[in-house]
Amino acid sequence: MHPAFSVLVFTVMSGAGYGLITLMALGHLLGLPQLQDSSVLLTGGVVSFVLISGGLLSSTLHLANPKNAWRSFSRFKTSWLSREAVFAVLFYPFVLGYLTNIWVNGAEVNAIAQLTGFGAALLAMVTLFCTSMIYASLKTIRQWNTSLTPVNYIALGLMSGSLLLAAVQASVAGDLSSVLHNLAIGLVVLGAVVKLIYLFWIGKPAGSTINTATGFTQASVRLLDQGHTSNGFLNNEFGYTLEANKLMRLRVLMVGIAFVMPFFLLLTSSAGLLALAAILTIIGLLVERWLFFAEARHVVRLFHGDQRV
Repeated sequence: MHPAFSVLVFTVMSGAGYGLITLMALGHLLGLPQLQDSSVLLTGGVVSFVLISGGLLSSTLHLANPKNAWRSFSRFKTSWLSREAVFAVLFYPFVLGYLTNIWVNGAEVNAIAQLTGFGAALLAMVTLFCTSMIYASLKTIRQWNTSLTPVNYIALGLMSGSLLLAAVQASVAGDLSSVLHNLAIGLVVLGAVVKLIYLFWIGKPAGSTINTATGFTQASVRLLDQGHTSNGFLNNEFGYTLEANKLMRLRVLMVGIAFVMPFFLLLTSSAGLLALAAILTIIGLLVERWLFFAEARHVVRLFHGDQRV
C-alpha cells in the first residue's frame, strides 16, 4: 500500500496522545503518589490534547475533499472508521471535563474527576482500538487482517504515551519516580516484543497466490498481459513495491530508534534525555507506521503481475 504521510502522523501522534492520557488518568485516579501533582497532570493533559487533536486534523489531509470528512460519522453500525470518528468526538467532553476539574480543584480525586478521568481513559483506548480495526478488518490484506494489528496499535500507543509521561513528570516535578520509570521500561520491552512477533508473522509465505486467485491450483500460472498501458489508481495505491535490502535497513532503523535507543536513554534520570527518548520513539514509530503500509500487499496485485501477496 502507498503510505500517506498524513495517516502516518495521525496514527502515531493520536496513539501517543491516547496512551499518555490513559496512563496519566489511571495513575492519578488509582492514587499513584507520583501523579498527584496538578502541574504534572495539566502539562500531560495539554500535551495529550495537542497530539490527539493534531493527529485527528492531519487525518483529513489525505482526503480528496476534506470538507466531506463529516460523512465518516454516518456508518457507525458497519464501519470501523465511523466508530473511530464517533468515539474520538465523544472523548473530548470527558478529557476537557477532567482537565478543567484539575484546573479548578487541583489533584483532588472527587466524583467529577473519577467520572471524566475513567471515561476519558476508556474512550481513548476504544478509539485507538477502532483505528486499528480499520486495517485489521480488511480481509483483502493479509498483513493487516490479524489480531496482531490492534495489539500492536494499543501496545505502541501505551509505550509512546509512557515515555511522554516520564518526560513530563521528570521535567515538571524535577525527577522521575521509580514506578513511572519501570512502567516506561516495561512498555518499551513489551512494544518491541509485540512488534517483532508481528514482523515474524507477516514474513511467513502464507498469503494468496495467483493460482488461488484464478482457481488453477494444479498448474503453474503467470500473467501474460496486465490489461493496462499506464498506471492508474490501483497501481499507485496498491502496487507499492519496497526493495528487500531497503526493507531490511528500514526495519533495523525502526527497531533502533523506536525501541533500543529509548530503552538505554530510560536508564538515565535526566529530564532532557527522557524527552529525547520520547522524541526518538515518535520518530521511530513514524518509520514503523510507514513500513506497516509499505509492506501491506492487497490481493488486487495478483491481477497486475504479482505471483503472491
